[in-house]
Amino acid sequence: MPKRHRPRHGSMGYSPRKRAASEVPRFSSWPDISDGPRIQGFAGYKAGMTHALVVDYRKTSTTSGQEVQIPVTVIEVPPMKVAAVRLYKETPYGLKTITEIWSQKLDKQLRRRLPVPKKYDTDKAWKEVDPVKVDEVRVLVYTQPYLVTGVPKKSPDIMENRIGGGTIEERLEYARKIIGKDIKIEDFTREGDVIDVAAVTKGKGFGGHHKRWGTKLLSHKDSKKRRGVGTTGTFRPGYTRPTVPQAGQIGYHQRTEYNKRVLKMGENGERITPEGGFLSYGAVRNGYILLHGSVPGPTKRLVRLRNAIRPTVAPVDKIDLEYISTTSKQGA
Repeated sequence: MPKRHRPRHGSMGYSPRKRAASEVPRFSSWPDISDGPRIQGFAGYKAGMTHALVVDYRKTSTTSGQEVQIPVTVIEVPPMKVAAVRLYKETPYGLKTITEIWSQKLDKQLRRRLPVPKKYDTDKAWKEVDPVKVDEVRVLVYTQPYLVTGVPKKSPDIMENRIGGGTIEERLEYARKIIGKDIKIEDFTREGDVIDVAAVTKGKGFGGHHKRWGTKLLSHKDSKKRRGVGTTGTFRPGYTRPTVPQAGQIGYHQRTEYNKRVLKMGENGERITPEGGFLSYGAVRNGYILLHGSVPGPTKRLVRLRNAIRPTVAPVDKIDLEYISTTSKQGA
């Protein structure tokens, strides 16, 4: 007799499948880096996708060294501003905040997110810092969406990024140099590196258990229904277990994708903007970054970038990007 084998439908690793608490993704951990000190994260806005011709840089690929066509994602990355420096110390219960040092030069748009102090002595706050007690240096940065014509909002998105590399004293000195100033994508990564990408996926609303979990349709001989729930469990225990596929929210979940290759970076977005602009976005007018493959989320969605925390491939010194398609995507 053949062995009955019925694996469960859908992964429980992402449960509960509820809407993300915030559209700004969160990183719970950061990798240690040897070079530095430098900032380990950045953020941009997803403009869209196109295709490119590139000499295959993957050594183990069957088309290694040959010209191949690959899908690429365009992310517009205008400069970000450093609002404050946050210092932590290690405790048996995790990181604990020691102090925060805020900049005196904050944009008026930041008032849309939080109350901005009018009188603050940054120099006095720096004098009170004791490097001996500091174990972690991070910065509070915010985006400038008012520089992006494809994103219809003015309120900046605030997030925390780690400063890694070097000693604590070097990290503090680096943070002191960049506080209140613009940072660019070049301060975070370079062409050929691999990075992690996090974003909130496209929301699809409320959906049934078949679409949500990929379960099997009932037989056409079933009583009165085919897409109904066959059973929600046994008689005992007297409740429905959380592992039973049921209807609910589909999409709008935070997802992190690892080891995305940076193919190209640039300042002039007109070079990669298709004719007529990207669908539902328009033209890229600031700096941009091209990533190999797709990225979670719809157009205009905020995308956070981080140094690869578990790299499985090595950085590439040079990528031969021979052609980037700028043909019209209207009607595609």
